[in-house]
Amino acid sequence: MKKKKTIPIEADGHSVRLVAAIDIGATSVRMLIAGIDEGSGDIRRIDSLHQAVDLGRDAFTRGYIRKETTERCVEILRSFQEIMAEYRITEAKDIKAVATSAVREAVNREAFLDRLYIATGIDVEDIDEAEVTRYVYLAVKPVLDVTPGLSRGTVLLTEVGGGSTEFLVIRRGQVVFAHTYRLGAVRIRELLDDVNAPVARIPDILENEIHNSIERIQHSVSLRSKPKMLAVGGDIRFAAQRIMRGWDGSGVAEIKLSDLDKLCRKILAMSQDEIVRKFGLTYQEAETLGPALLSYARLAGAMRLEKISVASTSLRDGLVVDLASDAWSNEFSAQVLQSARKLAKQYDEDIEHAEHVTRLALQLFRALKDEHRLHERYELILRVAGLLHDIGAFISAGGHHKHSMYLIQNSEIFGLGARERNLIAQVARYHRRSEPKQTHPDYMALDRESRIAVAKLSAILRVADALDRSHACNVGAMKVLLEPGQVSLVVPDERDLTIEELGLQQKGQMFERVYGLRIIMVPGDVI
Repeated sequence: MKKKKTIPIEADGHSVRLVAAIDIGATSVRMLIAGIDEGSGDIRRIDSLHQAVDLGRDAFTRGYIRKETTERCVEILRSFQEIMAEYRITEAKDIKAVATSAVREAVNREAFLDRLYIATGIDVEDIDEAEVTRYVYLAVKPVLDVTPGLSRGTVLLTEVGGGSTEFLVIRRGQVVFAHTYRLGAVRIRELLDDVNAPVARIPDILENEIHNSIERIQHSVSLRSKPKMLAVGGDIRFAAQRIMRGWDGSGVAEIKLSDLDKLCRKILAMSQDEIVRKFGLTYQEAETLGPALLSYARLAGAMRLEKISVASTSLRDGLVVDLASDAWSNEFSAQVLQSARKLAKQYDEDIEHAEHVTRLALQLFRALKDEHRLHERYELILRVAGLLHDIGAFISAGGHHKHSMYLIQNSEIFGLGARERNLIAQVARYHRRSEPKQTHPDYMALDRESRIAVAKLSAILRVADALDRSHACNVGAMKVLLEPGQVSLVVPDERDLTIEELGLQQKGQMFERVYGLRIIMVPGDVI
């Protein structure tokens, strides 16, 4: 007989919205049921489930997902749907499902995702590395905020997954480095199986793999002082609960590296059958537990740390945060913009010009909200495009708009996945010269909504760029007036704006075609 679900209706007098977050990973499919207080926005975990799968073994060894594995995932999602129905979670807006590296790397990922959708109606999104780090950050941010030892100084946040390991370096609450490495427990297990390595050789093989990753981190970000390490993930949570018997998963546990080393040696000396029997794990969890824990231990050792902080949060918590609030909030946007500025500096962009153009573009975007009717998230797309529109000049001044597109598409910007980076790249590409055409393959590969958004944002960016054609920031204060058939940009007449007026005449044509409005610059009082 099934246990009857307790469904919270109210919390502190406010209604509670129930949501489900599903993560399809390399070794398991997991679901978190959470309640969101619609008054305060507070989140409470209600239920958690997981079922084992062989997605990682399929994708990382065969390169594709077998039919048997696909149908196993269908079976799991259908069972999850039964649970969601008991909690009365049936609408798509209350369900967020993602798939990570195992699905992303499979050659038949589209067929796999289509099969899940056809069988269950659940739209599973295959997210890239940048999106994974964004959700992990959203999950741990509340923990960082309330933990004094982690809210100040430098924190190395890491999660060893089945196919990859996420690293974020957070300094005083700000993300200064984020990257995903192909160092995952399933990959390591497959590597060890391929070379038929004896147990005694496993630490040495892992040491080399982890050392290479640490060198990349140290090359990318200056760790001026010894950081604290915050580890998340099911394997390290398992270890913390074994080491700290009284830890119930709430808050942050702190474990000694020496204790983790002892547990690693014990587990690596056991067979998979022994691990399953002793700890009640699935075979998929048992075969990756040792490599995962040793990865955490060797990582901490390489950083010369004696202790590791462990949080019980997961990617699914980040998905719930995304469902609960605007993930494109001011705080998140600030992190993205900081990463974009770092990229602009890397390519020696004229930062003063880029910032000025971005401010003008933002003012236009907000003034024209009734005309463009774009979601607020496109504001961030425009702002990042404004900051990066000229980075292509690092390669060549001629055709730099095309070089900017390429660099943005192939660079890392914290919190932005490939889809968002591509939109930004397209907007930057059309800030000058040719307007979008049917003969442009990257533009035509976008869906209709995205093509329209790119056209609207590019038209605004062109105008903003024209207003600083001299790179002298002559157009400081500005007032935007929407008039019948016309947009008037009121600017003070204290400076010679001949160059800017000429630029607006040339680059304002796309704006007039997209919005059907003439755009002019007029002198006047901007206060």
